[in-house]
Amino acid sequence: MNLEHIRNFSIIAHIDHGKSTLADRLLEITGTIEKRKMQEQVLDSMELERERGITIKMQPVRMKYKLDGQEYILNLIDTPGHIDFSYEVSRSLKAVEGSILLVDATQGVQAQTLTTLNMAREAGLKIIPTVSKIDSPLARTEEVIHEVCQLLECSPEEVLKVSGKTGEGVDTLLAEVIKRVPAPSSTNVTKEFRSLIFDFQYSNHTGVIVYIRVMNGTVKRHDKLIFKISERTFEAIEVGIFSPDNIPMESLSAGEIGYIVTGIKEPGVASVGDTVASLRDTIPPLPGYKSPRPVVWASIYPESQDDLTLLRQALGRLRLSDSSFTYEEESSGTLGKGFRCGFLGMLHMEIITERLHREFNLNLVVTSPSITYIVELKSNIPTQEGKKITIYSPALFPDDGDIKSVFEPMVTMKIITPPAYLSGMMKALYEHEGEVLGTENFGDNRTMLTLSMPLRELMRNFFDEAKSISSGYASISYDITENRKADVVRVDILVADEPVVAFTRVISRRRVEHEAEQVVEKLYQILPRELFSFKVQAKALGRIISSRTVSGKRKDAAGTLSGGDITRKMKLREKQKEGRKRLKEHGSVNIPQEVFVKMMRSGE
Repeated sequence: MNLEHIRNFSIIAHIDHGKSTLADRLLEITGTIEKRKMQEQVLDSMELERERGITIKMQPVRMKYKLDGQEYILNLIDTPGHIDFSYEVSRSLKAVEGSILLVDATQGVQAQTLTTLNMAREAGLKIIPTVSKIDSPLARTEEVIHEVCQLLECSPEEVLKVSGKTGEGVDTLLAEVIKRVPAPSSTNVTKEFRSLIFDFQYSNHTGVIVYIRVMNGTVKRHDKLIFKISERTFEAIEVGIFSPDNIPMESLSAGEIGYIVTGIKEPGVASVGDTVASLRDTIPPLPGYKSPRPVVWASIYPESQDDLTLLRQALGRLRLSDSSFTYEEESSGTLGKGFRCGFLGMLHMEIITERLHREFNLNLVVTSPSITYIVELKSNIPTQEGKKITIYSPALFPDDGDIKSVFEPMVTMKIITPPAYLSGMMKALYEHEGEVLGTENFGDNRTMLTLSMPLRELMRNFFDEAKSISSGYASISYDITENRKADVVRVDILVADEPVVAFTRVISRRRVEHEAEQVVEKLYQILPRELFSFKVQAKALGRIISSRTVSGKRKDAAGTLSGGDITRKMKLREKQKEGRKRLKEHGSVNIPQEVFVKMMRSGE
């Protein structure tokens, strides 16, 4: 295929701005899928994606379209819109030459769109501004076009208008993609085959299947290839294209997008951003590779320890198709054995736990998510003074007296909101230690705040609060930046004088009393009563800062006796009193699984 007749592009859009619906119309108009086989959200193949209306896995597709008598090949990569997957999106943008910036005519430009747009600009892509949902009765088409023109410094004539639902303007969009997006060019640094991995999946039968953009040369079935980063060699079992199902081909050449079946059935070999090249290729891998860096940590335990092996196998299976989360085995005295897992963000954690539940039918206990802290220790030994350790779990956080300083990750955040909600937003930002760096008007009747906030506070339900305050109108995007000094302490929760590791948390010193009281009160309400009284306490800074006593069940051992000598009843009651005393001294409180589950869920 002549490079001049290939166009590679992606769609940049905020969640729910009509990206998947537009992709459906593109597939229909180009005849890639027959009308009788058409269904909504064709490219969102996971049940979870359809249910939530979000794109989680990238799905490329190859379409053919005729313009002025010439047939063109159009390769579309449907990318996730959520900030957790920004690295994956950055690699997919490296695989294309142009991008459709899709903005909802009813909502306008959103904060997360800005983040991906900046990536596309840095990658040097040709941007095609497009306003979607123009058929909606709530559409503010002209206002939103004005916003887009301000953002891109372009004229209103350059902004296309489409409706994914009715198909209006989609033919024009396809023609403009061919006219505006440049054809791919081969770098010619080598004649050998080189390609960029922008995603991959796992098949039980054929192992890892890598999604690639060919940068140089040609790849055929049975070619000997190598992953440049993991240095693993393999033979290509099959090469092919997406239409949108996998279709085997004789070969893939420079400029084309397709897949290679590797036959590898072990995790950690394939990773997004790696270079797959011919064994004869001697030059370094393509630039820009980063190994995934988890930012949110949580422990996952099976509700029944009988399911531990199944959970281990399930995590291994998921890791074959998603190399961006990590896991290692750990054990807790109260919850038994489980796994400490690292995720790219809160949505990523939600998706993995939901997939474990749905795809493997596992009931799980997930601990409160935490972040990574770097702690500088005090020491009596001069050689160890200032020693820095990295803490992934709140339970391992040192005592306050042993800490010289603590550093935590910060985020730079952009919030776009109508001005009417600014006062409520400012109050929430103060509560979450946010520091406003700047404000600017953003289009008609919207303001953009730029601010800095600890990642710890962002995870403390900030997204939900911001959406609630702004009646759903605010949009948020963030980038994790440098580590900064933090004023945080560890809070231990004790039940009957025994610390419960799963409830340990690291919180801001200024909120320690308020949060400790909340946790103790919640636990007091949901813990089942025992035959003896026991205390629920929160301990921090070397002292108990909150305490509630759960009173024992009242049961009179002598109540069943009728008549007879009173001394008989007195003896029995004395015996019961002694028994309760022994229980209190030596008995332990049994904490049922549902208590852990309720404690992990906020708002219950």
